[in-house]
Amino acid sequence: MFNTSSNVFASIVTKILKYQILVIFFVSVIFVLTVDLNSGFFSFLGGLIAFLPNLYFGWRLRKISQLETKKFINSFYRNETTKLLLTALFFVLLFRIPDIKLLPLLTCYISTLSVFWFALLMR
Repeated sequence: MFNTSSNVFASIVTKILKYQILVIFFVSVIFVLTVDLNSGFFSFLGGLIAFLPNLYFGWRLRKISQLETKKFINSFYRNETTKLLLTALFFVLLFRIPDIKLLPLLTCYISTLSVFWFALLMR
């Protein structure tokens, strides 16, 4: 079972992931309403490229939060590397799609990542 500090940590991670989902939805709907459905779809995919690796990373951090410090740090860096590799893999797979719309994709990707920046300001 998680101790109090782990519960606070899990709460922060969960809150960030929820805000990321809201950003993905909001930005994708804006592209659907202002451009077209295809732009909204690529916007949604761009958000998923940011969200899914973060979801993995948050899930792994909850699992390793009880480890001793040295093991935690090693596992943290290993999971961060995996997160970055997942992000790269998703971009490689997405760039294989013909007629990709980069503006909506990158707009939602960056907007989703910006949740971290605002989370730091909200603390």
